[in-house]
Amino acid sequence: MKEHILNTLGDSRDYLHRFMSDGNNIEAIARAASVMIAALHKGNTIYSCGNGGSMSDAMHFAEELTGRYRKNRLGLSAAAISDPGHISCVANDFGYEFIFSRYLEARARKGDCLLAISTSGSSKNVIKAAEFAMANGMEVVSLTGEAASALGKLVSVDISAGKSAFADRVQEVHIKIIHTLIELIEREFCPENY
Repeated sequence: MKEHILNTLGDSRDYLHRFMSDGNNIEAIARAASVMIAALHKGNTIYSCGNGGSMSDAMHFAEELTGRYRKNRLGLSAAAISDPGHISCVANDFGYEFIFSRYLEARARKGDCLLAISTSGSSKNVIKAAEFAMANGMEVVSLTGEAASALGKLVSVDISAGKSAFADRVQEVHIKIIHTLIELIEREFCPENY
């Protein structure tokens, strides 16, 4: 059992190291943070969405901004598209692929930002949300797995964790990216916390 634990942790470490070793990834995170910071400075909102574990990541991202990350500060405007009433209504009446785009249609406005999370980069409902956002004056940052995904090709900034045989490795890097983005945003708005 200990051998499996060490192998799993070592594989995770190696995957993260490959991601960190590519300067393009660091630049993409910096660009994504700048896009999000600019939206917040203009009084806009950052929305986030994803399916399954990616929805949990989208919720985690939003709550860290509206609530608290490391130290107390004013809340920042963010919302994860995760309301079960909305999701079940839209899925039933329009189809599951519209659950995120319909929410943006109802609430988002020009200048807002969308964090679109899909480990495969091919989730139809996340792509529809990104398409709606881009067509309506929003900036879109995507977190994906393999580079040059359908989602990554249509957004303002794509941060690709890199090719992996399993989604869990991609999700592990995604949460590190999310925490980094939150820290960069917080450093901008609350430098006294650092």
